[in-house]
Amino acid sequence: MSRAAVICEFNPFHNGHKFLLEKIKAEYQDEVICIMSGNFVQRGDIAITDKYARTKAALENGADIVVELPTVYALSGAQTFAESGVQLAAAMQCERLHFGAENSLNDLTEIAELLENKQINDKINEAMKSGQYYPKALSIALGEKHADIISKPNNILALEYIKACRKYGILPIAIPRKNVNHDEDIILDGITSASKIRELIVNGEPYKSLTPMEITDPCQLKSIESAILYRLKTITPDEHHHIADVSEGIEYRICEAAKQYNSLTEIYNAVKTKRYTMARIRRIVLSAFLGITAEMQSTPVPYLRILGIRKGLEDLLRGAKLPLIVKVKADYENLNHISAKEIFSADLRAAEAMNIARKGAPINEFSAGVIKI
Repeated sequence: MSRAAVICEFNPFHNGHKFLLEKIKAEYQDEVICIMSGNFVQRGDIAITDKYARTKAALENGADIVVELPTVYALSGAQTFAESGVQLAAAMQCERLHFGAENSLNDLTEIAELLENKQINDKINEAMKSGQYYPKALSIALGEKHADIISKPNNILALEYIKACRKYGILPIAIPRKNVNHDEDIILDGITSASKIRELIVNGEPYKSLTPMEITDPCQLKSIESAILYRLKTITPDEHHHIADVSEGIEYRICEAAKQYNSLTEIYNAVKTKRYTMARIRRIVLSAFLGITAEMQSTPVPYLRILGIRKGLEDLLRGAKLPLIVKVKADYENLNHISAKEIFSADLRAAEAMNIARKGAPINEFSAGVIKI
């Protein structure tokens, strides 16, 4: 059988995700490798529940292996997030990458090819220097013909997947989203967005027809807000300067806002500029909290952390092109490079933050083991 990759967050795993995995199995008969963000997610937030619960749901509903996208890369912008995920897919010898998109692969590939043009990239850089954030800079550089495609939420990430797939020799497969777009506030035929499901869960409203998961103690950033605030109030601008995605003096705005305010919402609003999206500011704040530096984020992914695997498919791990972390304590200690241990240490810090937020019995990263279904 061939192997397909899905880069995901499953925050939470829902019927739309199940539809995607079933479609891949039905059309390609692939073994499906899910490369999943761990305890923190790309929008700059903590996951609604821990990575082990989400792994179990994925394995029970079509995934064959779940690999963790380390926190360092999960809390990054679209370019690094996509390339890191595709790098892990290549290390697992996947031939295809399947992802949701609002437009056809042909439309997206046309734009991805334009983004390899130096003149287009110069226009993007000029727009960003003038204060535009990345999606807006893309629209300006590409012109009206492509502006509508760029404006759709899944397409920015889809473009980065296509670019990374070209680099690593993986075939990109764009799958139209079923019924509901990213972050839409509607429910159709038992499918809605992950953000809508999170809203229902947090508000105590019915959600069980929309996801195979049952989440009794949803995790929210407010559960660890005081710890994050302490970090923001004690970090120096010089320390902050080295944090991932910090540039153009934003560290001074964050440090000044942290002195004035005692809530994350107030700090976010005080720091936000035309160039910095709210999601980027949230990621920077969490990177400061978890000690994720720009140097760490620019390091190629150094290992494959296996969170779960279907029984009988252990042979799929043979031939992996990066060091495997399966027996966590021993495999972690055997990592050869300091940078690899630093990146894994960020995962450990993220796990302890999740332990506080989830309010249940703490999960020990070194003894949790690989989930097998």
